[in-house]
Amino acid sequence: MGKTNPKLQARLRRKRRIRATISGTAERPRLTVFRSSKHIYAQIIDDLAGHTLAAVSDNSPQLRDEVKSMKKKERAARVGQMIAERCKELGISSVVFDRNGYIYHGRVQALAEGAREGGLQF
Repeated sequence: MGKTNPKLQARLRRKRRIRATISGTAERPRLTVFRSSKHIYAQIIDDLAGHTLAAVSDNSPQLRDEVKSMKKKERAARVGQMIAERCKELGISSVVFDRNGYIYHGRVQALAEGAREGGLQF
């Protein structure tokens, strides 16, 4: 492997530091965010069982057409609301937020606020 992206390396270092302190349980699973240049993804994870309980992205079939004309921050907020709806269906009201090494700003913040509007507590 050649040289790697220093920004990615810094994010992965932050991610390791964060994950050393937080973990999701069945009662309070982990809401993790992945942000690519075009899309945003959210997952609800039970770390004790090692299972993903729910996952939503702005690219998932339920949201794809709805968010097509939105800006990226608006898409992220809608993904946050959708993940909150999925959690309600599963009977989850409280989660641990994992920003995955990203700065709590922009699309990551919009997703978190959308999830809070949808009724999730963290």
